[in-house]
Amino acid sequence: MDGATMHLAVSLFPGIADPSPGPEFSRLAGSVQKAEAAGLDMVLLADSAPASGGGAANSPMPFEATTLLAALATVTSRIGLVAAASTIAHQPYNLARRFASLDIISDGRAGWHATMAQAPREAANFSRPEGFSPEDFRRRSEEYIGIVQGLWQGWDADALLFDQSGGRFHDPEKMHLLEHKGAFFSVRGPLNVARSPQDTPVLVLSGLSEADLDIAARTADVIVLDGEPVEGATARYDDIRRRVTACGRDPDAVKVLTNVAPIADNKPAAAVADSMEKGFRAKSCDGFTIHMPAQFSALDDFVGLILPELRRRGLVRESYRGKTLRSHLGLAGGGDQ
Repeated sequence: MDGATMHLAVSLFPGIADPSPGPEFSRLAGSVQKAEAAGLDMVLLADSAPASGGGAANSPMPFEATTLLAALATVTSRIGLVAAASTIAHQPYNLARRFASLDIISDGRAGWHATMAQAPREAANFSRPEGFSPEDFRRRSEEYIGIVQGLWQGWDADALLFDQSGGRFHDPEKMHLLEHKGAFFSVRGPLNVARSPQDTPVLVLSGLSEADLDIAARTADVIVLDGEPVEGATARYDDIRRRVTACGRDPDAVKVLTNVAPIADNKPAAAVADSMEKGFRAKSCDGFTIHMPAQFSALDDFVGLILPELRRRGLVRESYRGKTLRSHLGLAGGGDQ
């Protein structure tokens, strides 16, 4: 693969991932530390705002995901930590400020996982009982993401002076107001949080329809897609790279990860590795998001059985490249590349 690295993330669902009794945070922290010891690129922390009515959307979620990210940042030092946060449940300025803070707390390991799929009835708890039409939700989400990224980029890298003797906190010429006035939001800026250690937190997008792919090509750092047969996945991957290039970006500026549940059906480690290697070598993706089944012990199986097989084949790096999530993923910026 000419030195290409298969990127690996693990997706954890607090509150539903393990039905066993005991302190939930301790078990979660132990799993994330295990993933870090194994050298995985990042952990995706799921979340869901309560929906109006019952059902799966109201499944127990003991921790709000960004709060969980902050706690996990104190018990880890290398692995990327990516929290889901709804564009309905949060205002863009507050969300941008929160993730900018989390990126500083974690020394450049934070990411925001946003979905382009509207959660049923979620808006009813946030002053929009009628919700949004699919087109309005798409337009609103695109505007929202643009605001957040614009706020993250509001400070030049050398804008903050901390000059106590001269009484200058920052260089005004290197601070940029956003002055956004759009169809859904009005945000002046700037953030009152320093620039991210990795330039900007990593943006992960999922839940994409065909109509959302151009938005993802313009804005995303990582795109997460459901799996499909290799031939179709390769064509989809090529299409995304063409879209990214058409937006004036380097096609390698966006990493495409495919969702897999490799421990299902108790397949032998070699067979799971064969399937992942086939998709990766066919250039259908840049790596995989591993969805853990019901018990956290499944992570032990992946780390102990499948990961060594992937490393034996030269598909996965042996250790972290740097300290930030961007450096793990080989993305521009990163702070320590």
